[in-house]
Order: sequence, then structure tokens, then C-alpha cells
Amino acid sequence: MENILVYHGKISREDGEKLLCEAGKDGSYLIRDSETKPGVYCLCVLHKDAIYTYRVSKTSTGSWSAEAAPGVHKRMFRKIQNLISAYTKPGQGIATHLQYPVQRNTHHKAQD
Repeated sequence: MENILVYHGKISREDGEKLLCEAGKDGSYLIRDSETKPGVYCLCVLHKDAIYTYRVSKTSTGSWSAEAAPGVHKRMFRKIQNLISAYTKPGQGIATHLQYPVQRNTHHKAQD
């Protein structure tokens, strides 16, 4: 997961929402660690001034899946990148398709 630039690690829900609100465009998204479920991630998407959060997890067989809207078929992906790519297309069962990646700031660590 570390090589995924939209993965922000152990940031809080509030920090994730702040980053998305600062991005300010519908379809802005990031991934962070779940605060309540160890080993689970949250795909957070900005849509019409609201943040929608979908749990993303890896199965025991190594496939990735995201919890979409109720009644939407659960899809499995071999890689997290494939999941992200699939949800960049409209009509995938989430609030809006992923359009604007909110990438973590990678250069500030090197300056410390």
C-alpha cells in the first residue's frame, strides 16, 4: 500500500476530510487506515460538500474489495491499483467516480 500515492496511512477521519475539503472538487479522493478496524482501509470521496467513506479490505486469498452501496455486486480485484482504476469510471455504486487523487506529501519527510 505504501507505493500508492493516494494512501495517507494512519491519518484521522477528520484529517482526511480536511484534505478532501481543501481539494474542493467533486471526485477528489484518498485512502487512509480505518480508525476502528485494524487491517482495513477507507476510500474517502468528496461529493457535493459531503465525504463518503467506503471500507476497502484485502481478503484471505489476497484479493481487494470495497464496500459499495447496498445491493451493488461486490467486486474483487487482484491489486489495489485495479480497484482504484475501476472506480474512476462512473456508475460503480459509489457516490461519484474517482477523479482527483489527493496525494500524500512525500517530500516533507526528506527535509527533516
